[in-house]
Amino acid sequence: MSVLLFGVSHRSAPVSILERLAVSDDDRPKLVDALLASHTVSEAMLVSTCNRVEIYAVVDAFHPALEAVGQVIGDHSGMSVAELTDHAYVRYSESAVEHLFTVAAGLDSLVVGEQQILGQIRSAYSEADTNQTAGSTLHELAQKALRVGKRVHTETGIDRAGASVVSVAVDRAVTIRGGEHPPMRSAAVIGAGAMGSLATSQLAHDGVTDITVVNRTAARADEVAATVADKYGITARGATFDDLSTVMADVDIVVTCTGSIASVVQVGDVHSALTRRTNTAPLMICDLGLPRDVDPAAGRLPAVHIIDIEGLRGDEKARAAEADTLAARTIVSGELSEYLSVQRQAEVTPTVAALRRRAAEVVEAEILRLQSRLPDLADDQRDEVAKTVRRVADKLLHAPTVRVKQLASTGRGDHYAEALRELFELKPGAAEAVSASETGIDKLH
Repeated sequence: MSVLLFGVSHRSAPVSILERLAVSDDDRPKLVDALLASHTVSEAMLVSTCNRVEIYAVVDAFHPALEAVGQVIGDHSGMSVAELTDHAYVRYSESAVEHLFTVAAGLDSLVVGEQQILGQIRSAYSEADTNQTAGSTLHELAQKALRVGKRVHTETGIDRAGASVVSVAVDRAVTIRGGEHPPMRSAAVIGAGAMGSLATSQLAHDGVTDITVVNRTAARADEVAATVADKYGITARGATFDDLSTVMADVDIVVTCTGSIASVVQVGDVHSALTRRTNTAPLMICDLGLPRDVDPAAGRLPAVHIIDIEGLRGDEKARAAEADTLAARTIVSGELSEYLSVQRQAEVTPTVAALRRRAAEVVEAEILRLQSRLPDLADDQRDEVAKTVRRVADKLLHAPTVRVKQLASTGRGDHYAEALRELFELKPGAAEAVSASETGIDKLH
């Protein structure tokens, strides 16, 4: 069994394509269930963020599994195979593992080094664990990826480039707004999820002293507002979408990140806000939703500037320092080598166990035969002969079994396992039977 990755991200597709592929919270379990309905997929995990959709699946054959994954994604997005091929990337086996480690380290993010992706991978894994769509392979892979990401952020300065996409977007808004206007001190944050909470913290850190959190439910908006007010000692309050135009009329900047599939800020909402606005500075809107939270037509209104994911591509502030990036990649490379070495050795372990079981069966058969031929042999003599035969068998097997694990760690482990099965005439399925009886899922939380 190998890991297949099918993904589309800000690196491979424009926002318009990412919008079509976006997966809502309600749709995620449905997509994973559809994947598992294929006989070629045994485990699946879906990572869906504001700028990427990636499926990690454990499969028994590459081409049939890729066809099944493409079919599920195509049905969800309404995109043809040709359209998906133009914008998707596919990784298999070791390349899929390397990609997930790179993503967890923040090296593939729009803002290199941002830490939010680590939480998003953790959420994807937690959901797969809860819904029992992750087996031993994805459990081990996801946990290792999370450890890699944590290590990168602990041991390098990669996150110095910016805490998140929010910080880069706000910096861009400050630049566009220009120095002729007073500093931005008031903000509206639309959405009270993980990104919304991150946005409130980043805005407070950047000097905003008055924040209104807008959410569909007033209780959640009040909760996020109270948290940021207590933490930073600023003024913060909650509001609902009924107050959206009024809230936008009185602020310097709007940051929206709801995760909604449809736009939540219509051109009419922005126009209404402008008619009530007394602030002479332009209204800055950072639309970090995917799909977009704000109707693009709003950007054509006078004194309105919209900064979205598309506009942040290639921003210099989104890049980590070269030395920190190199240090992070070195960690990823080392962790990848270690992980693959363990996996390769694991490939031959069932065969080695089957070989030892086969040897034990031969030894026991010969001891029984000796007993039938020499029934008058004393018990202590029989025990000593049995111990001697077992020691001989163990010594003969020790060197080849240790060596085959060492060789497997360098690659081609399946070939070495096959050689053992052929040389010692192990029955077909013997290794799998040993593996099934001796292996369990070790879940670390």
